[in-house]
Amino acid sequence: MSGRAGKTRNIFLVWLIWPLITLGIYHLVWYYKVNREARDFDHRIEVDPVKSLLALAVGWLLIVPPFVSVYNTGLRIARMQESAGLQRSCNPWIGLILFILAGLYPLYYQHELNQIWAHYKIPEEGEQVPLAA
Repeated sequence: MSGRAGKTRNIFLVWLIWPLITLGIYHLVWYYKVNREARDFDHRIEVDPVKSLLALAVGWLLIVPPFVSVYNTGLRIARMQESAGLQRSCNPWIGLILFILAGLYPLYYQHELNQIWAHYKIPEEGEQVPLAA
C-alpha cells in the first residue's frame, strides 16, 4: 500500500510570515492543504478538506466547529504518523490548546507533518511513498 507525500514547510513561515503577508488567507490555504494531504497520504483517513476548512473559517458562527476541526486534524496527523511506521507523537489536545493560545497550532502540526516527510527522506510533494500499516 502506498500514498502521496505532502510538502515539507517551514513552521515559522506557515505560522507567522505568510499569514501576515496575505492578511490571513495563507492560513486557510494551509489548513485545506494539510487536510488534503492527510486524505491523499492514506486513503483510510476519511476527510473532506473543504468541510474542515469551512468548519474553521465560518464555524465560529456556531462556536464549536473550529475546535472540533482542529482536534480532528490533529488526530489525522497522528494516524498519518502511524501509517508511516512512526510512533504517534502528534497529540490533538496539544493542538487544541495551542489553537486557543493565539493560534499557535500551525507551528505544532506542521512540525509533526515535517517529521513524517523527513522519515521518507523529504520526498517531492505528490510522490508515492510506501505505507507501513
